[in-house]
Amino acid sequence: MTSLLTRPDHARTEAARPRPLVLIATLGGVMAALGPLVVLLAIGVIGWFATDAGVHGAPRDGMRVGALAWLAGHGSGVTVMGARIAIVPLGITAVAAWSMWRLGHRVGDSVSGHGPDADRISDGERDFTVPTAVVLFLAGYAVVAVVVATLAAGTTADPSLPRVLAWTVLLTAFVAAPAIATGSGRAAIWAAFLPAAVRAGAAVAGAVLARLLVVSTLVLLVALALSFDDAATMTSRLHPSPSEAGLYALANTAFVPNAALFTGSFLLGPGFAVGGATLVSPGAVVLGPLPVVPLLAALPATGTPAGWVGGLMALPPLVAAYAAFRALRGRLLSWDRLLLAGCGGGLVAGFGFAVLASLSGGAVGPGRMRFVGPFTRDVLVHSVTACGIGALLGASVLAVLAWRSTCTPRPTPTED
Repeated sequence: MTSLLTRPDHARTEAARPRPLVLIATLGGVMAALGPLVVLLAIGVIGWFATDAGVHGAPRDGMRVGALAWLAGHGSGVTVMGARIAIVPLGITAVAAWSMWRLGHRVGDSVSGHGPDADRISDGERDFTVPTAVVLFLAGYAVVAVVVATLAAGTTADPSLPRVLAWTVLLTAFVAAPAIATGSGRAAIWAAFLPAAVRAGAAVAGAVLARLLVVSTLVLLVALALSFDDAATMTSRLHPSPSEAGLYALANTAFVPNAALFTGSFLLGPGFAVGGATLVSPGAVVLGPLPVVPLLAALPATGTPAGWVGGLMALPPLVAAYAAFRALRGRLLSWDRLLLAGCGGGLVAGFGFAVLASLSGGAVGPGRMRFVGPFTRDVLVHSVTACGIGALLGASVLAVLAWRSTCTPRPTPTED
């Protein structure tokens, strides 16, 4: 009877004991890499069987295609029939980033009991829990990347391992590290040390960038819907079977984020190129021979677009103004700090969009098709200007209200 009474205390002691940091973080990185990889391997095998019912090749050929797709999503590039394809399918990259965030957040939650508590951190004690977990997470993810790239290196696709590792580091720094810091509770502690205006500016930057990406995607989807017949005609030229058509559509879906960033560059004004000596912008459209890709059906016709197309350039600053207004509404800041947070957040969001746009392009074939993507430098100038001014206008509405409240004299109490 005494042993039954003491066992719950022992169980609570075991449960309170923190799990090994090295094991949790390393396995988290491995699982984050394996999740999307296993799905792509399965899709590769399904695609191999669907194309010719397994008459040619072996299942490992389909798995190799899935592995190459995973590597391409990490910037490896591939070689197809002697032509280098350097463009990154950002759809696969987004899935990998989502897997990193989910697993990174779980790792952070699991290691939250390691290191000093919130009071000791506030007293200035050094805390290496999150940096250590991030490094171990990166190590686990990188091991999977190296193994996959090594196994696929024997093919003619020739994936680039240094580029894969570079993208792995970037994804870990900008996705996994914030996820681990958030899950462990350290992010909230560190954010408390920042000025309120900086926190508000960060919220504005995230809101402006997210809404600009959403609007760009919506405009792309509308353009695709209006040109659905052309996309179907392009696909029919390849004479695919129903299963092959489904796989082809899935492959195009991996490049939808790229096309959305192209659309955003179009809305900002500079536009983008679809091959050498081409231009797709609100002011002019110059195109050449194009590959048979359904996404390209959304491109406008060659020539000078209609006048209303130029009006679409008002969307980015309007979106930035609305996003800044929503992000700053309800924050107890003075009018000057509201303006600073709005303008600063908009500038950061514009810079972030330009960085994403620079990652969306790349070579898609030989010759003139080596030049595909937004004009990064022009996009940077236009995005920073549009988002900065738009967010400043949105913040100005709240700043005027805050200024008027400070200028309104308060009624003095009167004696009875």
